[in-house]
Amino acid sequence: MSSVRTVALERSFGNVRALQGLSLEIPEGCVGLLGPNGAGKSTLLKILMGLLEPDSGEAHVLGIDVTADPAEVRRIVGYMPEMDAYLPGLTGAEAVRFAGVMCGLPSGEAQRRAHEILYYVGLGEARYRRAEEYSTGMRQRLRLAQAIVHDPKLVFLDEPTNGLDPKGRDEILALVRDLAEKHGKSVVLCSHLLPDVEAVCPRVVMLREGRVALEGSVEDVRRLERGMFRVRYVGDRGRFEASLRERRAELRAADGEDVTVQLAEPCDPRDVFLAAAAAGGVVRSLSSSAQNLEGAFLRAVGESAGEAR
Repeated sequence: MSSVRTVALERSFGNVRALQGLSLEIPEGCVGLLGPNGAGKSTLLKILMGLLEPDSGEAHVLGIDVTADPAEVRRIVGYMPEMDAYLPGLTGAEAVRFAGVMCGLPSGEAQRRAHEILYYVGLGEARYRRAEEYSTGMRQRLRLAQAIVHDPKLVFLDEPTNGLDPKGRDEILALVRDLAEKHGKSVVLCSHLLPDVEAVCPRVVMLREGRVALEGSVEDVRRLERGMFRVRYVGDRGRFEASLRERRAELRAADGEDVTVQLAEPCDPRDVFLAAAAAGGVVRSLSSSAQNLEGAFLRAVGESAGEAR
């Protein structure tokens, strides 16, 4: 069973279309949800949690129709929002207990689970301090504790490392990895920080302007980059492109003298120089694209448009 499935999902805010006929299927496991600001990531998460109603289309989480039974979705799904979500004056333990009760746990069970989970996320010694006294990193851990206190099958994490220093990021990502690998949780990690997604997610879905721009395993996405080279070429662009095609290569993008060239496997950068020489031009520089998500992300999403999140 898939964790998330949407069909032709639409949602607008005034004249801004945050989701435009979004159809996707997210499998169980740990999946990264990527996209620039305005891609519709947070809007999608709120719809999947039953916090926003779509204008049209279908959304199912763990087989449950989110518009028909949002309470059941919130009972079996955890949600860590990007912003703080606690009542002023509550201690950490009280804030997590309250979250558990809101997700359907009996009061006593919610209290017991709150103390266990706060120790799990590293806030056991601070659980009786007021939440507004917590540092940024501690508040991130508190939001994670609130998301998992009711032992959900699936957890949505919206920018869980935002604002953290490298040590704090590593610690939060270690918790996310532990939830997925040792506790069998499915996780949808929504982030614009590509290294975070690469660190914990074997699969990714990239959104652009409310639509799917690219999806697949991280390894498959990286493979797309292995034959990609950034070339500074001086000469007739059309002749260079034709010469590349003769060598089973392709000119993918151009920006002034800089072009992006995709070579067929097995990759041999000498083909770029041979193609340039045959076209009567000159290669002034050549560099390989990094074998990570960045190149694929930039090509898939392009420049963000709109203001919706």
